Amino acid sequence: MNTQPEKKCCYGVFAYAIAVIGSFLIVAGLAWVMYHFTRPEPLGEDRAALRRKNLAELRAANAEILNNYAWQDQGKGVVRLPIDQAMKIAESEWRVNPAAARSNLIARVEKATAVPPKAPEKPSQFE
Repeated sequence: MNTQPEKKCCYGVFAYAIAVIGSFLIVAGLAWVMYHFTRPEPLGEDRAALRRKNLAELRAANAEILNNYAWQDQGKGVVRLPIDQAMKIAESEWRVNPAAARSNLIARVEKATAVPPKAPEKPSQFE
């Protein structure tokens, strides 16, 4: 008989523990890779970029309109002035004669917003 105490070998249990922990780490790594590479763009990111581009274009167009001379309606003789120049003209007119400046302003508004007369209708072929 064997008189030596029996050694319990824990190498098998240790190997199984390492295998289970390793498999969990592999699955966790694959899940992270799938999450990282299959994640869609945040909702609205392309829409936000489009809105920023449109806002920049709108501001550029507004700056052009507000700060430069141009014809508003050449047929009516209405010219668009830069804001600073228009304010200077209005201020000088109102200092000299406020009543005349007010009537002049009303006349210019009526001229600029006047609706052209309706085109005559074609006569009926039965008349």
